Amino acid sequence: MSHTDFSSPREAARAFTPKLAAFVDSTLYPQIWNDPALALRDRSLITVAALIAGGHLDELPAHLRRAVSNGVTHDELSAAITHLAFYAGFPAAISASAVAQSTLADQHDIDRDAARATKESQS
Repeated sequence: MSHTDFSSPREAARAFTPKLAAFVDSTLYPQIWNDPALALRDRSLITVAALIAGGHLDELPAHLRRAVSNGVTHDELSAAITHLAFYAGFPAAISASAVAQSTLADQHDIDRDAARATKESQS
């Protein structure tokens, strides 16, 4: 992976390709991502799968975080990555798993601790 800050891939590209960024801003998010034919959650899973299959790991962290905010669980992302190993290849899945661990580890620990606390309070 490059040393570019890809926390926001669109912002990372904006300075060099402002017309591309404007096209994304005016088309991709307001029209494609807001099309009611697919839920945001489903769009996120599709996007994560496409990035993994295409080997586009630089953009994966931003879309993993977006997927979680759109309701995809860590377990579902793990299952999707495992499933993709058989279609996109094991190297792609292993690399994606490492990116997901690095990107989502802290959030996963917070979620796990919250679930444990809820379960203990119900006992």
